[in-house]
Amino acid sequence: MSFGAGGWNTRVMIIFNVLHLLGAVFIIGPMAILPMLGLGALRTGNHAMVLRIAASLRVLNYLSLLVAVFGFGLMGTSSPEYKLSVTTPWILTSIILYLVAFLVTTFVVLPTLFTAGRAVTAAGEEKPAGYPALAASSGITALLLVAVVVLMVWKP
Repeated sequence: MSFGAGGWNTRVMIIFNVLHLLGAVFIIGPMAILPMLGLGALRTGNHAMVLRIAASLRVLNYLSLLVAVFGFGLMGTSSPEYKLSVTTPWILTSIILYLVAFLVTTFVVLPTLFTAGRAVTAAGEEKPAGYPALAASSGITALLLVAVVVLMVWKP
């Protein structure tokens, strides 16, 4: 069976590249945006929406691990001339930033969203319970994910 120019390894690398990019767009992108929508739902007192956003975010947060797996696959199938490994500075920094974003989402953003979604907000309350923690942690997560994207594109 012939795979033409580039051979099998090139085809596998292209598949990992496509999966990694699609995951970044359709999993990581919403993972960065959903907490902001949760803030809006909290401000309007729409607790059912906050719970739906939290549930969606939980799924996307764990699916984001697939994006990392596809990234490792892409790194492993890349041409030796690029000398890519986990110790390549921009890759290592990206991994660390992603892990911090994943952990902040898992242990701060999600519990705060679920708690706030279940709480009964007092009428006219300016900032519902958990709002400051959610705003800070979701902002940090978004900035970390933006930094990962910059590193993936820039490759310093």
